[in-house]
Amino acid sequence: MALGRFQDFLSALVSGQRSFFSGSEQASIDELLDKLMGTVGEVSGIVTARQVLDQYARLTVEEKLEFFQNLEENFNADQALVKLAFDAYSKNPSSQTLNKLSLTTEPLRQELLRRLNQTPGATHDLVSMRTDLLGFLKTNPELKSVDDDFVRMFTSWFGRGFLQLQTIDWSTSAAILERIIRYEAVHAIKDWDDLRSRIDPSNRRCFAYFHPALVDEPLIFVEVALLNELPAAIAPILESDGSDVTDDTVYDTAVFYSISNCQPGLKNISFGNFLIKQVV
Repeated sequence: MALGRFQDFLSALVSGQRSFFSGSEQASIDELLDKLMGTVGEVSGIVTARQVLDQYARLTVEEKLEFFQNLEENFNADQALVKLAFDAYSKNPSSQTLNKLSLTTEPLRQELLRRLNQTPGATHDLVSMRTDLLGFLKTNPELKSVDDDFVRMFTSWFGRGFLQLQTIDWSTSAAILERIIRYEAVHAIKDWDDLRSRIDPSNRRCFAYFHPALVDEPLIFVEVALLNELPAAIAPILESDGSDVTDDTVYDTAVFYSISNCQPGLKNISFGNFLIKQVV
């Protein structure tokens, strides 16, 4: 209960700060990054992280590219400290000097991402931020190191222990169902009737992974048809509206006919293997 009240307090505080700064002149995003990385107070850091993410959302495409280039150029590990740590390990190979070397070689970007993620709603914003970053990689391959740090952070934050499996059916909230329609990437869902034919009949199942930090946002979902034989084609499954279902006790085959990743910003973060195994 106390933790819940504290979270509510933080959300209200950040919301109030957002309103205060929205109509007034703000510090540049580079100044906010410097402030965030130098902040000692927890509450001040939370507020500054929200200001950074709000500022980022208002940047143009060119400004976002400059933002990532800044992360690549100025948020690396300190080369001088890395050399000192490496020399210390070379002279005295031990667990202690190895740990020191490992900590020293971590890019400052990773600590930045951790600090950004401490403000309410940050995980959603950071996933969207990586979606932007992925769009720059083809023409700016030097930003791959920045993306690697996003992947390391997301792999930790979206580990298997944090994923929540939910059954999607006709009683699921409309907000989630609307996203299922929008995110279906294998066999497009034409409308609400088409969706109902995939999740409402007794021989249809749909399962999705969710994460506590992304409210009502599925990460990945899989659609399953229960049959009593292997299908020769996918069309009969997609065209069935459930009216042909007569006996739900004869099924001996589960057909996983569609699986869709919902968050482009979580590309290369493995969910599908876990999801299929748990559903099976």
